[in-house]
Amino acid sequence: MDNDPESTAKPDVARLVEEHYKPLYRFAFGLSRNPEDALDLTQQTFFLYQTKGGQLRERSKVKSWLYSTLYHQFVDRARKRKRFPKFEFNEEMMPASAESHPKNKIDAKTAVAALGELEEKYRAPLILFYLKSHSYREIADTLEMPIGTVMSRLRRGKDRLRSVLEGETAKPGEFAREPREAGPRREFKPAHV
Repeated sequence: MDNDPESTAKPDVARLVEEHYKPLYRFAFGLSRNPEDALDLTQQTFFLYQTKGGQLRERSKVKSWLYSTLYHQFVDRARKRKRFPKFEFNEEMMPASAESHPKNKIDAKTAVAALGELEEKYRAPLILFYLKSHSYREIADTLEMPIGTVMSRLRRGKDRLRSVLEGETAKPGEFAREPREAGPRREFKPAHV
């Protein structure tokens, strides 16, 4: 019997790739909206696991580690691309008109296109929650943010997604809280005068 440490690690990596490759690729594709970038991000994540995965203390957190690592790789690439932008126009990437579909029925292509129009800070939690079935805790761990922030970004992300699907266009920051109806003003009365 071979007691080589690498021979025992390889089946572990092979099992992880078999178990997590497709969901990680879909997550990467949802973030990047580009098949080549999604492939690169997914492969880079497994490469990093193979080189640094031994440092993971709790084996039960492998899934969160993989998603978190992939997300950080995506953010790093996005920062680099911001500094050196590259623009390509592809008609298939254009969203289908929301008006061409019945009000409460949309196809997957329209939904994904609308999701792609959202800011990344809303898109990532929505993808993890609705498409990857992550819990709030898993999303918080993956994106390294408090659960309250995850819940608020999911809520605001859904509102923005609904607006995009209904054909409304808005600028960043325009989706602030709905203004409350003005009611009678209350006078301030000190407790003791």
